Amino acid sequence: MVVLSFCIFSQYTFAQEVATEPEKYTAHNKGKFFIYWGGNRESYSKSDIHFKGDGYNFTVENAVADDKPKGWNIDYINPGRMTIPQTNLRIGYFISDHYNISIGVDHMKYVMRTGQTANINGTINLPEDHPGYVYNGTYNNTPTVLTEEFLDFEHTDGLNYINTEFSRVDDVSKYLTINNTDVFQVNIYEGLGGGILYPRTNAKVLGMKRNDEFHVAGFGMSAKAGINLTFLKHFFVMGELKGGYIDMYDVRTTHQGPDRADHHFTFFQRIVAVGGIFRI
Repeated sequence: MVVLSFCIFSQYTFAQEVATEPEKYTAHNKGKFFIYWGGNRESYSKSDIHFKGDGYNFTVENAVADDKPKGWNIDYINPGRMTIPQTNLRIGYFISDHYNISIGVDHMKYVMRTGQTANINGTINLPEDHPGYVYNGTYNNTPTVLTEEFLDFEHTDGLNYINTEFSRVDDVSKYLTINNTDVFQVNIYEGLGGGILYPRTNAKVLGMKRNDEFHVAGFGMSAKAGINLTFLKHFFVMGELKGGYIDMYDVRTTHQGPDRADHHFTFFQRIVAVGGIFRI
């Protein structure tokens, strides 16, 4: 009888301990906000870039472009120079344990490679007193060296992709035998996004002065996947791969209002960032 009573008491005490064990902060995400800041590298597909204005209308075929990395630099955390490197800023909210919505800016940089040889189609017919007069002619798949004097074309301030994303997040800690996710947690995520392109384009077309204003130049769509390592419930580092399509149909190029360029291309972005997650 004494042994039986002891067993019942022990089971009751154990059940009480299990029942009163506090739930981990990381067990649920619904209602949490997050924010992150980081840097990126990009790769771009070739694109046909069409330039038109008063006295010229031509297309550069299969132009090659690169990003403009800053490397490891204090500018990433210098408030006065944060827009100089290629950066990513995002803030979001979990609408459920697995899904969140967010808005952010992917500050990329796009630089058409100077010195490349590309085929050009179209016409240039400028007056004799125009700085680009020396390039007058009809171009029919004409191989042309893209010098700075003829054509300099960059989105370096920058290729600003302002976008909204919808993402799913899954905690995979248990598969890695991590028991206390409030200390360390591993999440994987994937998402889809879309938004506008808001660059200040640095272009020098046929020797004319550039247009130096921010403007909505087109739209983009993207998909992403990544891994998130969360420490002490609130702090994380993340690595992300993002690819997408950009259509810039209204790029302002020179100080003359009607002058425009348009092109579309795909991009592939690699992101490393740090951030925090919390409830308000």
